[in-house]
Parts: sequence; structure tokens; C-alpha cells
Amino acid sequence: MIKQDFMEIINSQTVAVVIKQYPIADDFLANYRLSSISKDLIFPQALDEVEDEMLEEFGLDRAEILQNLCVFLETFSQTEIALNSVLSITINGGVNKLMEPENISLTISAGEIISIVGPTGSGKSRLLNDIECLAQRDTPTKRQIMVNGAELDDLQRFEMDGKLVAQLSQNMNFVMDLTAREFLEMHAKSRLTPNVNEVVEKCFQCANELAGEQFSEDTKVTQLSGGQSRALMIADTAYMSESPIVLIDEIENAGIDRRQAVLLLAKKDKIIFVSTHDPLLALSANKRIVIKNGGIYKIIETSVVEKQSLDGIEKFDNVLLKLRNTLRQGGLITEELIKI
Repeated sequence: MIKQDFMEIINSQTVAVVIKQYPIADDFLANYRLSSISKDLIFPQALDEVEDEMLEEFGLDRAEILQNLCVFLETFSQTEIALNSVLSITINGGVNKLMEPENISLTISAGEIISIVGPTGSGKSRLLNDIECLAQRDTPTKRQIMVNGAELDDLQRFEMDGKLVAQLSQNMNFVMDLTAREFLEMHAKSRLTPNVNEVVEKCFQCANELAGEQFSEDTKVTQLSGGQSRALMIADTAYMSESPIVLIDEIENAGIDRRQAVLLLAKKDKIIFVSTHDPLLALSANKRIVIKNGGIYKIIETSVVEKQSLDGIEKFDNVLLKLRNTLRQGGLITEELIKI
């Protein structure tokens, strides 16, 4: 949609109708302290009722305000279209720490899970960083990230404004003195999420299903454990975030149902990258990228035999979970507990 189309809309539709169709317009009005203008009039008429002194504060006349609104709506709409139409990303190889070429080109489609494995310090986080910044041969690895098979120029990377990728890091610390519910409500409203109460309920229920220890809606986010914090943010990402790509760094250390968390995100048709040392997570992925000497050493497609081994691995994992829970509760480890 071009600016002229938006100009026709704001010249023919009431403020209330435009805000209903483009909720972000409400933020535009708030930025210019125009939230109180009449919603029953079209924009030009509503602005005629605004005192000149209010507009002079921003050095703009009424025509310039309308022009800026058109540009604002156009930019927002283009970003939404871009995010909603991300069907694949491609990683074109660069070089490792020894400046040896990676010689790979990997395309990942929406709904796929890719695990990233390798020794500590091998360069797993560097690959996540390349994806996050949509690298275009301008990082130390010289990798290139393409979206829908196309290269991105600097303007396109800037327009994404960080919305293309959601990253869940190893360490999450809240500084706001909010309850879990207040935090989710704030996030939902800031993302202009429809049906706020319904979505918040889904997020809270999902977070408690993932967390090792449940918590209430009234729990302060600053009081959440590491696992509870991670569970809350995974639920938030699954149900509120529009970012089509999710990067997860070593989720196995969070004390949550990490396999269920990854599968939940994948069901939302997001592209998932999981940096992990956990065989259960690594083999739950469609493919795994092996990192060595700071570079992509090989790409392995998860085989049928490996998929079949997941049941056995999960039994081992359940035994370890029972041992951890027994120790936390002050119990004793017995031979019965370590039986598979």
C-alpha cells in the first residue's frame, strides 16, 4: 500500500475506524500528545480542533502531521507483511577461526527445528549472533543470512528493527516490580495483541506446564527462579511474539520441560535454532549443525535410527529428573530410583 492510499483512508475514515484497522495509529497520536482528539471525526477535521500551540511544540503544521501519519502507517504495514511472509532463511557459509571456508548453504523452512552442537567455546553463540543480526558478510565469520532466498540490504535489515528474531538467552533477570500477570498484560498490550485476557491466560498456563515448579499469577517476576523465568518467556514468545525466528541458547540449563518447549514453538510455524549439549534436544531437531574451530564443520540430518533412539534417551532423562527431584526434596538415592 502506497502513501497515497493511506492518505485516502485518513481523509475518508473516522479516527476511530482507522485506529481499529491500524491500532499502531494510537501510538502515533500518543507520541504527538494527540490521544484526546475526537475519534468520531476524520483526521483533518479532528486536527482542526487542536490548538495551534500544541502542534507548534513539534514544529509541524496539520498537513505535516497527516503526512507523517501516512509514512508511519506505511512503514508499520510493510514490516508486518515482511514478518508474516518469512517462509525460509538461508545460511551461506563464511570462514572458521583458521580462515578456512565453510562451503555450506543451508535453507531452513518455517516449522523446522535446527540444533547447534559443538564443544564449549567452539562458536555456537557466534552463529546465533550472525542469524540475529542478519549478517551480510560483515561479521568476523563472513557468513550471509538470506530471507526467502533474497539478500538483504542495510535498509531492509534496519526496517526489521529487531522484530525478525526473538532470542531466549541463558540468563534472564527481571528488574520490574510486576506480578507475572501484570508482566504478561503489559507485553500483550505493547504488542497490540487482541483478546488480551485470553492470551495472558494461555501464556500463564503454558508457562506453568513447562516450569519445573509452578507459580501463581501474583508471583513477582523478580521472585521467579531461572526455570520459571525461562518458562514465562517461552510462553510469551509462543503466544505473543510475531518474530518468525527463535534463537534458544542452552535451554537444558533452565530446569524446564525443554523438549516440550521447543516443540511448542515449532508448532507456531517458527524457525527454531537451539544451541545445546543435550542429546534429547539435539536429536529432536530436524537437522543439527556441528560447530568446530569457530566454523560450521558439518550438517547432519537426523536419521530414522536416531529418532527411534529418543524413547530410550527420554527414559534415561526421566531417571535423572527423578534423582534431581529426590535430592531437592531431601530424599535418599536408592537402587530403585536408578532403574530404567
